[in-house]
Amino acid sequence: AVLRRHAEGFSPRDLDAAGLAPVVTVDEIHAAQRAAAAVSVADDVLGYVVDLAQATRRSPSVQLGVSPRATTALLAAAKVWAWLGGYPAITPDHVQTMLVPTWRHRIRLRPDAELEGVSVDSVLAWVVQQTRVPV
Repeated sequence: AVLRRHAEGFSPRDLDAAGLAPVVTVDEIHAAQRAAAAVSVADDVLGYVVDLAQATRRSPSVQLGVSPRATTALLAAAKVWAWLGGYPAITPDHVQTMLVPTWRHRIRLRPDAELEGVSVDSVLAWVVQQTRVPV
């Protein structure tokens, strides 16, 4: 059915033809982005994010840990999560909540670890457990 619609000229960019209407304006999206970007981050929480990233590189099951870009993505996701919850600053809990969905696809396991049944989620749980949480 999907291919038939495309063959008949369906364009996923034509929202009106798809029967979709916007629920927010572009200005509202930009305002939300600015508000989330304004959520503050204490130095000890920044250090925590760095420590988590470094821990992915120390895991014996990991061939390739998260990159600096993945680390900034986690910070941005934690800021959005905090903003959505009405918090003026991110906490380690915000970081931990967003860690798996942000980093799950950014880690490459060692082939032998995969053969042993190790999952990225279990590695990330280990990373959180092994990393000191700022108080």
